[in-house]
Amino acid sequence: MINACVIGLGQRGRGLVRDVLMKIDSLRIVSVCDVYEDRVNDILEILKNGGQEAKGFTDYKEALAVENVDAAFVFTGWEGHASIAIYAMEHGIAVASEVGCEYSLENCYNLVRTQEKTGVPYMFMENCCWGKDELLATSMARKNVFGTVVHCAGAYAHDLRNEISYGLTNRHYRFRNYQNRCCDNYPTHELGPIAKLLDINRGNRILTVSSFASKAAGLKEYIKTRDDATPEMQNAEFKQGDIITTVLTCANGETILLRLDTTLPRSYSRDFTVRGTKGLYMQDTNTVYLDGEKEYWETPEFVRNNLCNAKNYEEEYLPKIWKDVTPETLAAGHGGMDWFAYKAFVDALENGTPMPIDVYDSATWQAVAVLSEISIQQGGAPQAMPDFTNGQWFHRPRLDVCEL
Repeated sequence: MINACVIGLGQRGRGLVRDVLMKIDSLRIVSVCDVYEDRVNDILEILKNGGQEAKGFTDYKEALAVENVDAAFVFTGWEGHASIAIYAMEHGIAVASEVGCEYSLENCYNLVRTQEKTGVPYMFMENCCWGKDELLATSMARKNVFGTVVHCAGAYAHDLRNEISYGLTNRHYRFRNYQNRCCDNYPTHELGPIAKLLDINRGNRILTVSSFASKAAGLKEYIKTRDDATPEMQNAEFKQGDIITTVLTCANGETILLRLDTTLPRSYSRDFTVRGTKGLYMQDTNTVYLDGEKEYWETPEFVRNNLCNAKNYEEEYLPKIWKDVTPETLAAGHGGMDWFAYKAFVDALENGTPMPIDVYDSATWQAVAVLSEISIQQGGAPQAMPDFTNGQWFHRPRLDVCEL
């Protein structure tokens, strides 16, 4: 049995406790923590109703000091992830860190150095690496269906105007971030699956980061339409550009295009795209195009019959975890991705196997936010991505998040 401490009990933490962590048989939550006491009491009540007893704290160090804590789940605002993870590892406690962005390369290096020094397991919980579409396309790429992959693209395209604007009321960290930074502040939902597909840190690596920002207009105009906007909202100024475009170059010659798009009206999309010499995959239409079909692609018949045709490839290429998915898994947050990610952490911890998304992945993916901020300030000038593996990327073996 793994004894767990949960730190950060806002919307994300609360949902994961209720929908995922409480349903993992080999996991027991023994302590919880949030700076807001009402959130602590709320989670304690949820745990009690589910037959679990835990101790509640407003200081994470006290929560981690509870006897026999084996693992820390870090669900706080972005600014706290690194310091809490480092403290936990220094005290021999394994870490599952929710996604976000970093604020300095120093933080990224400190994460890596602490994990290397202590040897304590650490996993970055990028659930989109378990997405059905992403894993189908990655499996097809592994089997050379797309030929040589030369370019990938993705986006975090999600209308968050309400969440961000009411951040002071809802106690949400995005408000202060959008006031004070302009960068790709949430790159890992799209980058994580792409990095796995391109073997980043395992035979390949990111070399440079170049970013560009549009003006910041979306939030101000949205707030003007709200009759219940507080004076703090009405008077707020935002530095975060509405659209951030980032280009990454890789050691093996590929390019990666990322887009942050959270403050203008739109539908949700990760826009996961794979381009190769024999074909492509496009997530927005869930479509596969293969070489030799160009004339057919351009006919009305193809549009009618082949949009969303990726389902035709599932029998041969879809990983087993998705072929065998249960309704319970699908209901456990983000269409099953949360369950797969958190069960993978628990399984790796129990079995002593490598974490499928390790500290080098975490440092590299989150460093994109740091370098994008600098690049934007310098008119899009390319920024060198550090090699957090210190040359080990040459020969580190591929490690997928599931069997492909």
